[in-house]
This record gives sequence, C-alpha cells and structure tokens, in this order.
Amino acid sequence: MEGILHALSDPARAAIYNEIATKGCPQNCSGLTTVSEKGIPKSTLSQHFKILREAGLIRSERQGVEMHNTTRCGEIEQRFPGLIHAIRASYARQCPKGEINGAGSV
Repeated sequence: MEGILHALSDPARAAIYNEIATKGCPQNCSGLTTVSEKGIPKSTLSQHFKILREAGLIRSERQGVEMHNTTRCGEIEQRFPGLIHAIRASYARQCPKGEINGAGSV
C-alpha cells in the first residue's frame, strides 16, 4: 500500500493515473503529455509511468512503437477494498478540473 500512496502523492502522477482510469481504455503514453497546463516532457513522463507500474497501479503493453497503459483498479480493489475509490474521490475534490498545481500532493 505504501508504494501506491507514494506513487499517487505526486500531482502529475495522480493526474496521469486519473486520466487513464477515467478513460477506461488503454492510453498511449504520448497522449498524456498534456495532463498539466505546462505539459510534461517525454523523459519525465517515462519516469512517472515507471513509478506507476512499479507501484502496481498500471500495466503497460508495447504495441509497435507505442506503449499502451491500463489501470489495475480491479486487482487493487480486491486487495485494498475502497482505496482507489477514496484516492480518486479526493483527487476530484482537490482538482475538480483536473489541473495540477505542482505544489504538493493531490
């Protein structure tokens, strides 16, 4: 659980995860460079995806030259009932329009 909480404590990673979870279908990495107003460089985005994968929050699958990411909400819900719902609800309250303030956690 500590890995999940650490991964989602970063506003950019929380926004990325929320975007993937909201869409409900695999998301291309490069399509998520604009989850913040400033944009996220591809190298930084790669690091964020690595942390989300290592925490068990997402699964990444290479399709040609693209990486497609899906959430593992169902698996996490089985192990930690209500955790992801509570985190996403908190995120929605703090960032109603999905903006990232970059100053602290979501």
